[in-house]
Amino acid sequence: MFKLIRNSRWYQIGFLTLTLCFLASCSKNTDVTPSSSNNTADINTWIYNTMNDVYFWYDQMPALSSLNTAEDSDSFFEKLVYQRSTVDRFSMVTDDVDALEQAFNGVSKIFGIRYVLGYLDNTHSNMGLFLSYVVPTSPAANASLQRGDIIIKVNGQNITASNYTTLLGNNSVTFTLGKISSGTIVEDSKTVTLTKAEVTENPIGFSTIIQKQAANKTIGYLVYTQFIPGLETGDAQLYDNQLRQIFSNFKNQGVNELVLDLRFNPGGYISSATTLASLIVKNLSAGKVFFKNQYNQKYQDYYQRMYGAKVFNNYFTIENSNIGNNLTRVFVLTSNNTASASELVINGLKPYIDVITIGEHTYGKNLFGTIIGDDKNRWKWGLYLMLGQTTNVNGESDYGTVNGITPTYTVADNVIPFKAFGDDTEPLFRKALQMMGVSVSAGSGGRVEATQNIDIETHEHLSDTPNSIVKRMIIK
Repeated sequence: MFKLIRNSRWYQIGFLTLTLCFLASCSKNTDVTPSSSNNTADINTWIYNTMNDVYFWYDQMPALSSLNTAEDSDSFFEKLVYQRSTVDRFSMVTDDVDALEQAFNGVSKIFGIRYVLGYLDNTHSNMGLFLSYVVPTSPAANASLQRGDIIIKVNGQNITASNYTTLLGNNSVTFTLGKISSGTIVEDSKTVTLTKAEVTENPIGFSTIIQKQAANKTIGYLVYTQFIPGLETGDAQLYDNQLRQIFSNFKNQGVNELVLDLRFNPGGYISSATTLASLIVKNLSAGKVFFKNQYNQKYQDYYQRMYGAKVFNNYFTIENSNIGNNLTRVFVLTSNNTASASELVINGLKPYIDVITIGEHTYGKNLFGTIIGDDKNRWKWGLYLMLGQTTNVNGESDYGTVNGITPTYTVADNVIPFKAFGDDTEPLFRKALQMMGVSVSAGSGGRVEATQNIDIETHEHLSDTPNSIVKRMIIK
């Protein structure tokens, strides 16, 4: 009936392979043999049969006989999704499955900015893009844009809540920058023209070691933007190995406090989440459970009958650079963009180490999924489907709602211009320092001395292709 994307890390050897074999036999009689590879009815029937096999809520789908298979495939798919606004906010259909896979692997055509969408003044009419992160080697980085910059116009047009996605949808743009003057955001004389380029984003956005000798604190600080183990073509473990090297340095330098900045991280591969968590957990040992899988009921029953309850356990991996025994806690900086594999790390570590979250509530995704394409190559249509949910070792998984994980300390991330990572005055890091007992200094300063609080539209750090970053937790 279908296949996971070939020659890619989406394919899970073992249980998912077994699932596909089992599903193929279950679905043999409903296979589709279309007269045309572009036949909408055949594509929709394939979508239905695929979801009826593996979708976590397959038993909540309407009967195929009640649906119009000649309907537009996007609309047809939406009729199958379980409680779209509150529960399954993540499954999706695409007419270009290869492009979706490439985007999930960190390769996309972008300008290279992350930003908070906020209001320029109290009238709440015009808005600005307040840059919170710039992707290294991207067109934005090459043009010297950086965290803290303010964009107030795109192609000479004022920015509003209704037009910013359209403005950023252009292949080339001219940004007009702003600055703070006498408590007001005004137009600067500087403009920057950018053209989108294909960028392979390294998920390790920033790392450093910060010494606070008076408090006897050696702080490891890591900005991690998505969970990707390595290159799709090339070194498949490149980024995971870079993580290991960073933690090796943390360990050698005697890091005794860790700040993990996941504000920009919408998720990614479970394998990389396992690597990161295994570098942090206390008392790391073989057989220590990181998280457990829960599939739909027919596969849950099948796996348990065939292999026993332990088949659902996913274990930490032995990492020589683990620093867990040097820590009493880990601070995690969060936003509404912190999702999926990021939340998995938070939830999976909680039974073993004190996890202190600072910022805004997370996105709320305890579901894992995979991309599925047609095994007969009849069309480019594909699905990103939720196959199940995860719990930690204690069976806890109470964050799968729009409210996500409530932070231990709620701190608004709305002081602009945004300070450099690791600056003592950056609000979320400042709170972490205070909880460590560190006397907070005036900070290392920013590019603009004046600061102010802004009203923001969303506590999510958006990308320059706002609809392209899907919250994801991907089985390998």
